[in-house]
Amino acid sequence: MKNHNPKSASQQQSADENQQPTLFSAKLYPHRSLGRKGFVFLISFIAVICLAIGGFFWSIGAWPVFGFLGLDVLAIYIAFKVNYRDARAFEEVSISRQEMRILKTSPSGTCKTYTFNPIWTRFLVKRHDEIGITSMEILSRKMRLRIGDFLNPHDRESFAREFGAALASAKR
Repeated sequence: MKNHNPKSASQQQSADENQQPTLFSAKLYPHRSLGRKGFVFLISFIAVICLAIGGFFWSIGAWPVFGFLGLDVLAIYIAFKVNYRDARAFEEVSISRQEMRILKTSPSGTCKTYTFNPIWTRFLVKRHDEIGITSMEILSRKMRLRIGDFLNPHDRESFAREFGAALASAKR
């Protein structure tokens, strides 16, 4: 049943008017260059090669080699699965004039939200001469929060530029 209380409708309207527009919003994901089809192809290719080599060694009497090659395929499969599981982590960053909100989601789905006042925050970027940006941190009073650790150097550069400009705009 819908609530037709005029008081609650006016409160909702005033809450909408008090909301500041979002100056910046980004969802950061880890980059993975090998898609699902590529993964299936790669594992299949490795399995076929190991099966052929293992079959050869089996035929000449060195049958334990066949088992160790199977373990190699299994180890590579597990390593890729762990990598893909870690790729489920992401960060959502948004800035308005009143608040900066960072939502960090772990690969297991656990979410942690951090909220800062943009006026009292600093954006720290550490650089290396050859690599570029090595880390990005939000500093607010006594709290330091690292963001975008899983980004590649090119994405870190573009994010730092856009994020820094939006934070400066929020402080004006």
